[in-house]
Amino acid sequence: MKELQPLNENVLLELSDEFAETKTASGIIIPDTAKEKPLMARVHAIGNIENPEIAVGDIVMYKKFSGTEMKFEGKEYLFIPYADLLAKVVETEEI
Repeated sequence: MKELQPLNENVLLELSDEFAETKTASGIIIPDTAKEKPLMARVHAIGNIENPEIAVGDIVMYKKFSGTEMKFEGKEYLFIPYADLLAKVVETEEI
């Protein structure tokens, strides 16, 4: 079995339609050709980073024009520098 492992201070994100908007707030369905690339993805692997604030499986937001997209064994991935991650999505309790 082959596996992608990011080198240096890079992070491998798995891209999917899980975070893509499919319809607007008013209920209009957005066709695939008009969809914007989502800026959220799930962390698949982490390179050599000292004290990373993320872990494999976390959902993160990243800069719009960052990283290198590639397909590997039928899945889409994005290699991105750790510094281009903007936020980690965390669940909180309502007050």
